Amino acid sequence: MNKTTMSAAMVALFALSACQSEKENKFEIGINHVGSLQNTTAVAELEGIFSSDSMVRDTPAFGISDPRIKVYEKGGDHLLTLTPGTDSLKTIENINIHDPRFRTEEGVSLTSTFKDIRENYSIKKLVTFRNNVVVFIKENDVYFTIDRKELPENLRYNPDAKIEAVQIPDAAKIKYMMVGWE
Repeated sequence: MNKTTMSAAMVALFALSACQSEKENKFEIGINHVGSLQNTTAVAELEGIFSSDSMVRDTPAFGISDPRIKVYEKGGDHLLTLTPGTDSLKTIENINIHDPRFRTEEGVSLTSTFKDIRENYSIKKLVTFRNNVVVFIKENDVYFTIDRKELPENLRYNPDAKIEAVQIPDAAKIKYMMVGWE
């Protein structure tokens, strides 16, 4: 192989790996970012970021000036639901992850279980609601919702029960995966 052919092959290999890395990063959830979104991304920038995807804004409801924005992939898969903040800069405040390809740097996704959360993060607190338990972690702004149906029967139907992490079964599935930026 001559130098020109070898150089062209190296450039092609580099470009291919850059594309693969970009594709992988599109679904990475890290500190202060979800894919291409940063915690400082303005709502006005979303059209450019999701130019190859479809964005649908909810119809404004009474008293809500900025409705949620649903992001769909070209094939129709629901990727994210974005909730703008109420501050004057109009950045994204909350992200609901719908696509299981989105993963934290530790590999936790919508297809993970409570065991994966427990093994990869320090649990900051649990907040119990009538139908769900929300798991907040210390490491970043990702939080997870576990359906109470995943809990043992003695906790499932008792709305006053104080639920602790040790009471949640390892096999409990993640119902919702969200990121909250304030």
